[in-house]
Amino acid sequence: MKYSNLLKTLIIFGFIAIFGCTKENNDGFTSRKISFNSDWSFHLSDSIIDKDTIGTNTKWRTLNVPHDWGVEGKFDEKSPAGFGGGALTGGLGWYKKTFKVAAEDSTKVTSIIFDGVYKNSEVWVNGHYLGKRPNGYIGFQYEISPYLNYGDKNNEIIVKVDNSKQPNSRWYSGSGIFRNVWLETTDKLHVGQWGTYVTTPKVTAEKATVKFETTIQNQNLTSKKATVTTTIFKKDTKVTSVTQNISIGANANQTIKQEAQVETPILWSVETPELYTAVTEISVDDQIVDQYKTNFGIRSFKFDVNKGFILNGKQVKIKGVCMHHDLGPLGSAINTRAIERQLEILKGMGVNGIRTSHNPPAPELLDLCDKMGFIVMDEAFDMWKQSKTKYDYSNDWDKWHKIDLVDQLLRDRNHPSIFMWSIGNEIPEQWSETGVIIAKELAEITRQYDKTRPITAAMNPPVNMNIDEVTLQFEKNNVQFNAIAKSRVLDIIGYNYAHQTYEYHQKNFPGIPFIATETTSALETRGYYDTNSDSIKKWPVRWDLKFTDGNSGNTVSAYDQVQAPWGSTHEATWKVIKKHDYLSGMYIWTGFDYIGEPTPYEWPSISSYFGIVDLAGFPKDVYYMYQSEWTDKDVLHIFPHWNWKAGQTVDVWAYYNHADEVELFLNGKSVGVRSKKGDDLHVMWKVPFQAGTLKAISRKDGKTVLETEIQTAGNPDNLKLTADRSTIKADGNDLSFVTVDILDAKGVLVPKANNEISFSLKGNGKIVGVCSGDPVSHESYKGTKHTALNGKCLVVIQSGNKADKLELTATANGLKDATITISAE
Repeated sequence: MKYSNLLKTLIIFGFIAIFGCTKENNDGFTSRKISFNSDWSFHLSDSIIDKDTIGTNTKWRTLNVPHDWGVEGKFDEKSPAGFGGGALTGGLGWYKKTFKVAAEDSTKVTSIIFDGVYKNSEVWVNGHYLGKRPNGYIGFQYEISPYLNYGDKNNEIIVKVDNSKQPNSRWYSGSGIFRNVWLETTDKLHVGQWGTYVTTPKVTAEKATVKFETTIQNQNLTSKKATVTTTIFKKDTKVTSVTQNISIGANANQTIKQEAQVETPILWSVETPELYTAVTEISVDDQIVDQYKTNFGIRSFKFDVNKGFILNGKQVKIKGVCMHHDLGPLGSAINTRAIERQLEILKGMGVNGIRTSHNPPAPELLDLCDKMGFIVMDEAFDMWKQSKTKYDYSNDWDKWHKIDLVDQLLRDRNHPSIFMWSIGNEIPEQWSETGVIIAKELAEITRQYDKTRPITAAMNPPVNMNIDEVTLQFEKNNVQFNAIAKSRVLDIIGYNYAHQTYEYHQKNFPGIPFIATETTSALETRGYYDTNSDSIKKWPVRWDLKFTDGNSGNTVSAYDQVQAPWGSTHEATWKVIKKHDYLSGMYIWTGFDYIGEPTPYEWPSISSYFGIVDLAGFPKDVYYMYQSEWTDKDVLHIFPHWNWKAGQTVDVWAYYNHADEVELFLNGKSVGVRSKKGDDLHVMWKVPFQAGTLKAISRKDGKTVLETEIQTAGNPDNLKLTADRSTIKADGNDLSFVTVDILDAKGVLVPKANNEISFSLKGNGKIVGVCSGDPVSHESYKGTKHTALNGKCLVVIQSGNKADKLELTATANGLKDATITISAE
């Protein structure tokens, strides 16, 4: 960076804020850090004009972070990121912010914390270079105290973000300061960064032992005597506390160990994810100088070779999904409510597990998994030394992998939702001794910092064979073992796909538990159906062959009948997993569609087809198969829609549970009764189309359980707006997700409507995203209009910082308008 004398010439933009004293939360605890997200200035570099630097003529715009500049751009067939990267361009961006620090904080320690910057971030404060972090997914912290001006003088922070070398990711990564930023102020005697480690080595219904390892940092020039008290709270109620006196040398770190007993603990589980809080206080001469909060859960678990996953003594089948980090139309800029909505939708399907594919997640995701009850596989890397794309993390591996892994472990190890570490996904070295050497190193690092959780890797697959001849090869012992799987360096064997081999796991890997790290890879377009659902299609035929078949418009049938060649239909893998206790569970690829990797197609498709839920958050039909299997809810879901050509034979599917049978009626006449046989997960009728009403009734012992119906829709007539929440916080961050349905004059959803819908908003808020879930749409997610996909569209509203009534209006040519009011309070 050409930074000499830059501070003297830069035009200062942005919000000037005074930071210093820590703030006390409503619960009475003192927070050491405050949000540093507001009023940054941003410039996206033109490499020809700017020559990758900034100066007095640089044009800036003001925004808040988290921010993803990639999703603001246009989809481009020639993007160097390729269709795998969502056909969105990276580039080089600059951020800067001015701020003031109170004079009384000159004797304290001030640090800047970034939860994630993609990628190759470099940071300066008042012209002083702080450092570089290539990995965009890991958080980092710099102390800035020596370089600050205090009192009335301004400070300036500048962040350079270089995502210009493409491709560097197999999926859409996003670009920029896409996670939260914090300013932290502490006493010179304080708990270090990620400085607590809480474990519960002994848990019974009567008592739990809770152990604390706390790293104390003394940045004073003299030694200090202090008292360290750790108090456990359940909500606002004190449970117990433990105190220890310490003496710590000047400019030294010291790790202390404490232990407490919790009587009749309330255990963390997926059904009741109960949390405790440990508050660590450091006192000098009876004055509290530092306070550090750690949330944790009390639970016991193990992976058993015969019984699978055992949580608090109870067998629990892991019913998980893999999730990339983007948030659909919001791109990769993290928003807590957007993540929470995704998890709520998945929870409604019966999901109890999340795999953070294939990188360290945002801290907010883990916080929400703690609170909502998910079994998390926390994954570190998508590649090691050997690359998957030209400019990916393999270029930084030698220098950074240990630093990044240790930081991830320190940051994440107190989360009760995390039950296993994954050290890699489909690593190219997995078949060689080089891979074994690296795996051993990563496992040793992981166990050094956390011995309480097992280690796995997502291998594709642990055993290699001709899938069409699995039984024959096992009988002849003609099996090629994955080198890492065979090395026994892993605590759990992780399978990516190869569901035909699961039943041989105990023979192949005696004494080592099983987890299906990634499964299925079935493909669907929400609301689109091929006319014949009986056949299973592999699209493409082989992973390394270009796909030349498919449907016009790059659609994929939403019947569970299309799979990637390495995967299966949704039903096929679940049937195997549910059959055997020793199969601990599975993580399906994927819970939600994501930007990029539009298998089986290439351009003009720009987002995935893998999701059980589409990019906008609308469930596809197979969502209800899982809901019927994974929840206690009564389920009866029939599809497809009922708008076809007269006389056309339509395959009608039903997912159901808690019933012996389902009877289907067309315009009041029975089409027949169907019951699931054996391991069936759905029933089907072939029905000649007649306009009218298709009705299904499920029965148990002759009594009706549920009724549902689908009606033939007329022409589009009006719009309907439905907000997921009609009241949101006026904090400048909260979101309301508004579903737009295109209805006929009778209020029936028009299943093939693709009208362009325009949006306008009155009040102190803004439209931050629009989306229909269409993988082929090239309309901006950041616009104020969008074309619906099969009758539905989404618009995302964000509150401002003042309470107001937000009035959203949707319009479309030839249709009646719709308006909805959202209260920001």
